[in-house]
Amino acid sequence: MEKLTKSCSTLAALGLLLTGYAAAGVPHSGPHLTPTECRDLAATKSNAPRTRSQHRSELSALSKAGYNPSPWHDDPNYPADLHAAQRRVDHWFETECKPPQPK
Repeated sequence: MEKLTKSCSTLAALGLLLTGYAAAGVPHSGPHLTPTECRDLAATKSNAPRTRSQHRSELSALSKAGYNPSPWHDDPNYPADLHAAQRRVDHWFETECKPPQPK
Protein backbone atom coordinates (compact mmCIF):
# COMPACT_ATOMS: atom_id res chain seq x y z
CA MET A 1 0.00 0.00 0.00
CA GLU A 2 2.87 2.39 0.80
CA LYS A 3 4.48 1.70 -2.58
CA LEU A 4 1.19 2.50 -4.30
CA THR A 5 0.93 5.81 -2.46
CA LYS A 6 4.53 6.72 -3.39
CA SER A 7 3.92 5.76 -7.01
CA CYS A 8 0.76 7.87 -7.21
CA SER A 9 2.54 10.82 -5.63
CA THR A 10 5.44 10.48 -8.04
CA LEU A 11 3.12 10.24 -11.04
CA ALA A 12 1.15 13.30 -9.90
CA ALA A 13 4.35 15.32 -9.46
CA LEU A 14 5.62 14.19 -12.87
CA GLY A 15 2.30 15.16 -14.45
CA LEU A 16 2.46 18.64 -12.93
CA LEU A 17 6.05 19.05 -14.07
CA LEU A 18 5.23 18.04 -17.65
CA THR A 19 2.20 20.33 -17.68
CA GLY A 20 4.44 23.24 -16.70
CA TYR A 21 6.88 22.46 -19.49
CA ALA A 22 4.07 22.23 -22.02
CA ALA A 23 2.58 25.55 -20.92
CA ALA A 24 5.96 27.26 -21.04
CA GLY A 25 6.46 26.18 -24.65
CA VAL A 26 3.22 27.71 -25.88
CA PRO A 27 3.81 31.08 -27.57
CA HIS A 28 1.92 34.06 -26.21
CA SER A 29 -0.52 35.30 -28.87
CA GLY A 30 -1.98 38.44 -27.27
CA PRO A 31 -0.48 41.65 -25.96
CA HIS A 32 2.08 41.18 -23.23
CA LEU A 33 1.39 44.41 -21.37
CA THR A 34 -1.90 45.57 -19.90
CA PRO A 35 -3.15 49.13 -20.48
CA THR A 36 -2.30 49.92 -16.85
CA GLU A 37 1.26 48.64 -17.31
CA CYS A 38 1.58 50.71 -20.51
CA ARG A 39 0.38 53.84 -18.69
CA ASP A 40 2.66 53.26 -15.71
CA LEU A 41 5.69 52.39 -17.85
CA ALA A 42 5.14 55.56 -19.88
CA ALA A 43 5.06 57.55 -16.64
CA THR A 44 8.32 55.96 -15.45
CA LYS A 45 10.08 57.22 -18.59
CA SER A 46 9.82 60.75 -17.17
CA ASN A 47 11.98 61.92 -14.29
CA ALA A 48 8.99 62.32 -11.98
CA PRO A 49 8.99 60.38 -8.69
CA ARG A 50 7.45 56.94 -9.10
CA THR A 51 4.33 55.78 -7.31
CA ARG A 52 3.88 52.40 -5.67
CA SER A 53 1.51 51.42 -8.50
CA GLN A 54 4.16 52.25 -11.09
CA HIS A 55 6.74 50.13 -9.25
CA ARG A 56 4.26 47.23 -9.14
CA SER A 57 3.49 47.56 -12.85
CA GLU A 58 7.18 47.59 -13.72
CA LEU A 59 7.84 44.50 -11.60
CA SER A 60 4.82 42.75 -13.13
CA ALA A 61 6.07 43.49 -16.66
CA LEU A 62 9.58 42.29 -15.78
CA SER A 63 8.11 39.12 -14.32
CA LYS A 64 6.15 38.50 -17.54
CA ALA A 65 9.42 38.98 -19.43
CA GLY A 66 11.03 36.17 -17.45
CA TYR A 67 12.74 37.97 -14.60
CA ASN A 68 12.27 36.28 -11.24
CA PRO A 69 13.96 38.10 -8.37
CA SER A 70 15.46 35.58 -6.01
CA PRO A 71 14.32 35.97 -2.42
CA TRP A 72 17.70 34.63 -1.30
CA HIS A 73 19.79 37.10 -3.34
CA ASP A 74 21.89 34.30 -4.81
CA ASP A 75 20.93 34.48 -8.49
CA PRO A 76 24.05 33.56 -10.48
CA ASN A 77 22.61 35.23 -13.61
CA TYR A 78 21.98 38.62 -12.00
CA PRO A 79 22.14 41.27 -13.49
CA ALA A 80 22.17 39.68 -16.97
CA ASP A 81 18.68 38.19 -16.55
CA LEU A 82 17.32 41.53 -15.32
CA HIS A 83 18.83 43.39 -18.29
CA ALA A 84 17.40 40.83 -20.73
CA ALA A 85 13.94 41.23 -19.18
CA GLN A 86 14.26 45.03 -19.32
CA ARG A 87 15.12 44.87 -23.03
CA ARG A 88 12.12 42.60 -23.63
CA VAL A 89 9.77 44.94 -21.73
CA ASP A 90 11.17 47.94 -23.64
CA HIS A 91 10.47 46.13 -26.92
CA TRP A 92 6.93 45.29 -25.81
CA PHE A 93 6.41 48.89 -24.72
CA GLU A 94 7.55 50.22 -28.11
CA THR A 95 5.41 47.78 -30.09
CA GLU A 96 2.28 47.46 -27.93
CA CYS A 97 1.78 50.72 -26.06
CA LYS A 98 0.35 53.37 -28.34
CA PRO A 99 1.18 56.96 -27.40
CA PRO A 100 -1.87 59.16 -26.79
CA GLN A 101 -3.00 60.98 -29.92
CA PRO A 102 -2.72 64.79 -29.73
CA LYS A 103 -6.09 66.55 -29.87
